[in-house]
Amino acid sequence: MSETILIVDDEESIRSSLSGILEDEGYRTRTAVDGVDALAAVQRELPDLVLLDIWMPKLDGLKTLQTMKERYPALTVVMMSGHGTIETAVKSTKLGAHDFIEKPLSLEKVLVTVHNALAMGRLRQENRSLRGMVLGEHEMIGESPVIRTLQEQIRLAAPSSASVLITGENGTGKELVARSIHWFSARAEKPFVEVNCAAIPEELIESELFGHERGAFTGATAQKKGRFDLADGGTIFLDEIGDMTLKTQARVLRILQERKFERVGGTRTVEVDVRVVAATNKVLEEEIRGGRFREDLYYRLNVVPFIVPPLRERRDDIPLLAVHFLNMFDTRPSGERKTLAPETLEAMKRYDWPGNVRELKNLIERLVIMVPGSAITPVHLPVYVAGEDPRGQGATRLDTVLGLSSLREAREEFEKEFILQKLEENEWNISKTAEAIELERSNLHRKIKSYGIDLKR
Repeated sequence: MSETILIVDDEESIRSSLSGILEDEGYRTRTAVDGVDALAAVQRELPDLVLLDIWMPKLDGLKTLQTMKERYPALTVVMMSGHGTIETAVKSTKLGAHDFIEKPLSLEKVLVTVHNALAMGRLRQENRSLRGMVLGEHEMIGESPVIRTLQEQIRLAAPSSASVLITGENGTGKELVARSIHWFSARAEKPFVEVNCAAIPEELIESELFGHERGAFTGATAQKKGRFDLADGGTIFLDEIGDMTLKTQARVLRILQERKFERVGGTRTVEVDVRVVAATNKVLEEEIRGGRFREDLYYRLNVVPFIVPPLRERRDDIPLLAVHFLNMFDTRPSGERKTLAPETLEAMKRYDWPGNVRELKNLIERLVIMVPGSAITPVHLPVYVAGEDPRGQGATRLDTVLGLSSLREAREEFEKEFILQKLEENEWNISKTAEAIELERSNLHRKIKSYGIDLKR
């Protein structure tokens, strides 16, 4: 379908000549004689582009532009004027015009401007669509009262630039809350930069956050911008902030207070406009009492607090989440889709999910891959989720139920289930569990990490 261009000018000769030229290029055109007529035309049918004259009777172009952008923010508008000044062009741009062309109109200039404006409009539309897809991918699934309250709190807090502190167990979706705050804020078009403070070695964390100058340390052969630099104008998400060193905490505190910092090895002050959203699974009040976290930083971060509930406190959301993840992972283009039997969902609702939403997501992905049939029933669930062996056999059944064919796969599944059981028996204490199963504590840590086991807090 041809793209539609609305031509707004009080001179009939200009409307006629522009219509002819653009229609010859394959565009569909409509015309309006003044600003009032143009607003009515846009209301009847939203065009892809508006060519808008500035000097017109009744309602001039600048006021018409302002009204159009208030009502239709995504509308692409190009201004035209035979009496244009730099001041007028600047004002048009500030009001949201894509471009400004002077009269007498040059055929080549008009066609190039129209082509570029429409291309930019398509790019913005594509960007909005992609952002919608991303937002849908990170959508908070659930209808429980605690999730509805959390969603409402996000919408209330998002428009501000206040610092946010998100607390909750591992796997509850703290990053999802942080992204939602960013998407619903005025910074949504700017970067969202994530930093896992626990994953970056202590000797590198300052360089990662603040950047470094050339020669700041061995290997620093060029200047490097840090995460705060990259997040300028947007949001920086400091995940696992409870694992940040006291020295780095002091520098983050300065940014929150002064909005400025120096790169490692540098003396020049860099100013940034960044919203800080932090998250932790630790109880920071206890970390403060233990001297591991700065009290002043805690109060700076905790301007808007969010607590993400564990999955066991929102059991009614488990079926919704399970079906959502099933649809996410079962992406076969054709054929019968997998389904979750009602008894399977009931068994899932009874389980405590120590790894929370992340554990549920991982299990659904595994079931989609490993269950050969279309119906996922309780016999396909691990024993620790099903609660009991539906076939009356007490031993683990993952090797046969999930179709595991190799000894390595069967051994790994058994080992993971064994570790989970022993952790639960020892109240999720790693030292006690390591002693009970006669394994070095460091080796147990490594296995917990490799199997993606989330420790219950």
